[in-house]
Amino acid sequence: MKVLAVTGYKPMEINIFKETDPKIAFIKAAIEKKLIGFIEEGLEWILISGQMGVELWAAEVALDLKEEYDIQIAIIPPFENQENRWPEELKMKYEEVTMVVDFYQPLYTGDYKGPYQFKAKNKWLIEKSDACLILLDDEYPGSNRFFYEEAKNTAKDYPIYLITPSDLDEMVEELRMGDPDYWN
Repeated sequence: MKVLAVTGYKPMEINIFKETDPKIAFIKAAIEKKLIGFIEEGLEWILISGQMGVELWAAEVALDLKEEYDIQIAIIPPFENQENRWPEELKMKYEEVTMVVDFYQPLYTGDYKGPYQFKAKNKWLIEKSDACLILLDDEYPGSNRFFYEEAKNTAKDYPIYLITPSDLDEMVEELRMGDPDYWN
């Protein structure tokens, strides 16, 4: 696998309303663990659409990994100015990330025109990648269910890797056990 699409929940879908929420660290750690495994097996590109939440956190993780690994990051939003209606803090983060990734190109020029742009984005990311990584809870799918359904229904043999709630629980425990203060 050379190219991996990464997606998941938007922050509000998993009850995260501030970028300082401690849950983000656990999600990022789980993403990092998966990405390192893929990179060590030959992953070259990470594709995201840049939506707030898991995708932006994955971009931040991948940018940190670039210091140690030869990995490239592409952001392909469904349309220009997707961040227009986001909170100011997230807009700034998005703009910073889009400036430092290896490739940035909206799928459609102009602003949002309709849901077809999101469908096209999902199809494009699946077509251009060899596999995907999705943060997903089958019992509580959010907007990521559209990507997941598209990935499951693709005609090609397309591996779908998941980060599940139990993966996150394991990561919380792993980080807790690694904290020297935990043992005092």
